Amino acid sequence: MKKIISILIASALILTSAIVFTGCGESKKAEITIAIPNDTTNEARALLLLEELGYIKLKDGAGITATPNDVEENEHNITFSEVEAAQVPNVRQDVDYAIINSNYAIEAGLNPVNDSLGIEGSASAYGNILAVKEGNENEPKILALKAALESQQVVDFINEQYEGSVVSVVDNPTDGFDSSVDYDSIKGETITIAASPTPHAEILEVVKDILAEKDITLDIKEYTDYVQPNNVVDSGELDANYFQHLPYLEDFNAENGTKIASIATIHVEPLGLYGGKETTLDALN
Repeated sequence: MKKIISILIASALILTSAIVFTGCGESKKAEITIAIPNDTTNEARALLLLEELGYIKLKDGAGITATPNDVEENEHNITFSEVEAAQVPNVRQDVDYAIINSNYAIEAGLNPVNDSLGIEGSASAYGNILAVKEGNENEPKILALKAALESQQVVDFINEQYEGSVVSVVDNPTDGFDSSVDYDSIKGETITIAASPTPHAEILEVVKDILAEKDITLDIKEYTDYVQPNNVVDSGELDANYFQHLPYLEDFNAENGTKIASIATIHVEPLGLYGGKETTLDALN
């Protein structure tokens, strides 16, 4: 009798284990944590990248405003750690994987082309822009800034310096100057601009040299967050900023009532998936 009871108990344990560890004939995978940016548009980009790579499926219609709540299929048992974009590289060692904006990846010593485990196939919708307060778009010094940023010198610098980690999207580069601008009328003026340290402030150093040829000073103010650069432009404290893509700006304007306009699209920074605790994609395959 004791032998029969033991067999029944053992069978029950095996059955329980099968219920716990299997579902629809598949083994339950260990939980995988991926850190993603927590701002609306970059969070959606991160989720769309994971869908593009085949690791999740989003609900129909989920796009640039997608959140983890829109994940419809998650067979890899991924959980999302939502982190301020600039801080994602700093938490990478604490999670299995991290999805990082290229500017922050470069700052952290990562090469998006060589070090990422997966990268956006097309980031054209997320071109980084030059933005100013609405109403200032056609001021001579703003047009001078725009022409310098859309120059062949800047295109060449981006291509040579970043080797595909940052990609110029300027179709018709200028010689650095705008023929419609009376440069003598703005000689001696200073243009103030907010920018992320990498790559934006680095690119602006090229622009600074171009403007200096016309005796115009470019004063570059570096910021490490995504909020203050828009606030200081909207308040009129600074003339322009260069750090964000248009979907982010549109969302920012809608949420904050700011009136900031894009006047040029300069480059794209593909979003990448990087290893943390996991150094290969094996855990996701």
